[in-house]
Amino acid sequence: MRLSVNVDHVATLRNARGGHFPDPLEAARLCLRSGADGITVHLREDRRHIRDADVRRMAAEPGLRLNFEMAATEEMVGIATSLRPAACCLVPEKRAELTTEGGLDVRGAGPHLRDAIARLAAAGIEVSVFVEPDPAQIEAAAALGAHAVELHTGGFADALPEMRPPLLARLRDAAGAAASARLACHAGHGLDFTTVQDIAALPQVVEVSIGHFLISQAVFEGLPATLRRMREAIQAGRASISV
Repeated sequence: MRLSVNVDHVATLRNARGGHFPDPLEAARLCLRSGADGITVHLREDRRHIRDADVRRMAAEPGLRLNFEMAATEEMVGIATSLRPAACCLVPEKRAELTTEGGLDVRGAGPHLRDAIARLAAAGIEVSVFVEPDPAQIEAAAALGAHAVELHTGGFADALPEMRPPLLARLRDAAGAAASARLACHAGHGLDFTTVQDIAALPQVVEVSIGHFLISQAVFEGLPATLRRMREAIQAGRASISV
C-alpha cells in the first residue's frame, strides 16, 4: 500500500507568519526520505495554504510522485495539464469549508466533469475522484473515464470506536465495487495510527492519503518518527489480510 502525505498544513503554518518557512517542498523531501511514496497537495481557489509556486516546484522535483488535489474547474484543469503531475484527485470544494466535507457527487455532475477527466487523462495524468463509499458513485466515476476512486474515510475515522463496524463494512463493500469496476482504489481523510490499520486491511485499497494528522503529530515527534509509526501501522493492517 502506498502512502501519500499531504503537506498542505506545512503551508498553513508558513502562511500564518508569512515568508518562506516552513517550506512545503522541504517537508515533502523529508517525507519521501522517511517512507512516504508520494506527496499530495490541494491547490484551493482561495490559496489558503498551498500556492501556485509550491505546486510548480513540486511538479518539477525529481523523484517526487505528486498527487494534485483540485476542483474540476477550468482554472485547475489548465494548471494540471500544464504541470502534468503524476496524478490528480478531483474533489468538491466550498470556499467556507475548513476541510473537504464529503465526496464529489459524480452521478449529479454535469458534462464539465467528464470533460475535465478526459482532458487530464489525455495529458497523461492518472485521474481519481474523491467519493463517498457508495457503489453508485463508483460506477459513475468509472463511466466517466476515471482511473481510480479515493474513498472518503472521514465518517469512519471520526466515529466513536463502537460505531465504526458498519462504516467499515460500507468501505469494504465500496472497495470491492471499485475492484469490480476495474478502478484503482485509494482512501483518505481523517486517518490516524489506529484507523489506518482497518483501511490497510482492505486488500483492494492500494493507496492512502494522510495529511493533517501526520503534520500535527510531527509537532511532537518530528516527521521521520511520525512517518515510521504510520508505516508500521499500515504494515500491521496489511499483515492481517492473510490471518
